[in-house]
Order: sequence, then C-alpha cells, then structure tokens
Amino acid sequence: MQFTQKSREHIESCRFCWMCHHICPIGNATGLERHTARARALGLSLVAREAVEFSEDIVANVYECALCGGCVADCTTGWDPVMFTKEARLGAALDGKLPPYVLKMLANFQETGNVYRLKNENKIPDFADSDTLFFIGEDTRAMGCAKMAVQLLQKAGVDFTVLQDEPSSGYSMSFLIGAAAETKTVMEKCAATLAKYKKVICYDPADAKVMKREYKEWGITLAPEVLTFTELLADLIQSGKLPVRAQDLVFTPQDSPLLARDLEEIEPIRSILSACGEVREMFLHGKETMLAGNLIMHQYMPHVMEKVAENRWLNAKNIDAKIMVTACPAEYVLLSKTRPAGIELMKIEEVILKCL
Repeated sequence: MQFTQKSREHIESCRFCWMCHHICPIGNATGLERHTARARALGLSLVAREAVEFSEDIVANVYECALCGGCVADCTTGWDPVMFTKEARLGAALDGKLPPYVLKMLANFQETGNVYRLKNENKIPDFADSDTLFFIGEDTRAMGCAKMAVQLLQKAGVDFTVLQDEPSSGYSMSFLIGAAAETKTVMEKCAATLAKYKKVICYDPADAKVMKREYKEWGITLAPEVLTFTELLADLIQSGKLPVRAQDLVFTPQDSPLLARDLEEIEPIRSILSACGEVREMFLHGKETMLAGNLIMHQYMPHVMEKVAENRWLNAKNIDAKIMVTACPAEYVLLSKTRPAGIELMKIEEVILKCL
C-alpha cells in the first residue's frame, strides 16, 4: 500500500493526537479505541512505514469509518482523517485486499445498480419531459420511492421529470473504493445522462454532495445547476408557492453531515421548520452535528449503525425533543428502526405537507 505524501503527513500527525476522540459516532457507539481516527492513523502509519503488512484487520478498520467528517470539523489544526481513510480504501481495492462484504456490495451494484441488491418495486409514474430533473437517488430507490416528495413538488407547481432508469451518482462507489477508475466511470455516465437538463434537484444529500463537490475534484463537467431538496423547499416556501401555516409544533432538526459539513448547508432546513413551527436544537447541530446512520455500513455493521442512531435519539431526548426532522433518507431509515417512545420522526416533506 503506497500513500501520497499528503496522506502520510496527515497520518503521522493524527496518530499522536486525541483531539477528536470524543466526536466519532462509531467510537461512541462501540466504546472501542480502534474506532477512533487516532487508532486508524496509528495502524496506517505502520503500513506506510512498511513496519507491518496491510493486513485483513487493518483493512477492516478502514471500513469501520463512516467518513462523516466529524473528526475533520473538530480538528483545529487542519488534519483530515477522512482523506487518508478514503485513500486507504482505494489502496485496498488496487491491492486486491477488499473485504468480502465490500466485494459483495460491488457485485450487487453491477447486477442491480445499487449495493443492496434490491430492485425497486415501487414504480415511478410517467412524467412529461422537463428541463428540471428530480434525482431520487440510489438509497431512496432501493428502500422505497420518495412519493411524498414527488407529491409536494406537484402541489408547489414545480415542472419536473424523473428517470425510470436513473443512473447512480457514484456516491456508493466513492464511499466503498474512493478514487478508482470504476468510480469515475460511474460518475461520468451519470454526468452524461444529466447533460440534457438545466437543473437537477437532489432528494438525497449524498448525491448532492457528490455532484457539487466530487465531480469537480475529478474534473467531471456537470452541465445542469444542482440544488438540494431542502434549498428548493426553502425557496418555494419563501416565494409563497408552498403556503405553509405555522402550527403549535416543536421541531428538532437532525442535520445530515453531508449537508451541514460537506456542503455547508445549515439554514434551509431551519427556515422551513421555522415557517412551520418552533425549532428546538440539539446540543450538537449544524457543522457540529452527529451522524445518525449510514445505510452502506448497515450492511456489514448493523448493530453498530443502529447504536449510532440510538445515540442520536438520546441527544434528542436530552433536550425534550418532540419531533425529530431529517432530510437524509439513510438517516431516516435508521432512525425509524430505533425510534423510542415519546418522540415523533418526520421527513422534511412530511412536515410541509402537514402544515399546508
């Protein structure tokens, strides 16, 4: 396994540091030191200096990271464990050392277009052609269509279309094997499909993050303007196209790290919820948010991912939250699995539909 000089510098710095020890949602869920950025850097530093082999256990540890960026956001000295973790995943792919569960998901992707090997049974209605595309996303199509989101856009009079054979944005491939040629091929195919549209509305923050950030990093040109679902909804409410009425309800936003950290989008969900009722924040929110789950990792670390979601519910209970609201499909699925009594869970589109 060969690391770039930049990654080596970050690995060597992180292996001595405990600064982000408290912020890792995986480490907090398991209580294991191996799930901290420092421990991961320590193992990879031994590999980088050729003191040990890039062993099965070290590779497995590389996949025990959610890439949520909490460690990066918390670091005041600018080190980036996410960067060297993704580079290590690429190295595992190039060296033929991917874990069996990753190989299985990659095979699933080749067969079905998603890593879960689920075929979407919820057929999407035919839509007329439009220069605006509503991009539903791999996670949502596999787990169930965004029917309420489609309904809400129709109520707002938004002219849009959807694709029956929607391509993957490349998010799952990027998560699993990083900057591999296969990942770029998937992204380029998606960019070519989207080239005919003027605007793309991404329902899933994961797709928005990839299109807005990673395509540029790969030198992939994306012709249409890309909007997150939440920023579109905030604009529709502000313009009066979604005439919501404030209710006697208290909402607590669960900020997706993909939105709040990767895309630095914090205000739209609060603008929406403020128009619909009162907002009550958890202690860790905005850029300091905590992950509430990752569906890809749920395939091989289900109990840990559910504990991650349970911890977020505990954060909500600590401020006497009434309704937790999320704009992330993956987090919604895992929060649904672990929801305690006494707190309601809603998607952002559910909130608006309730308040129209």
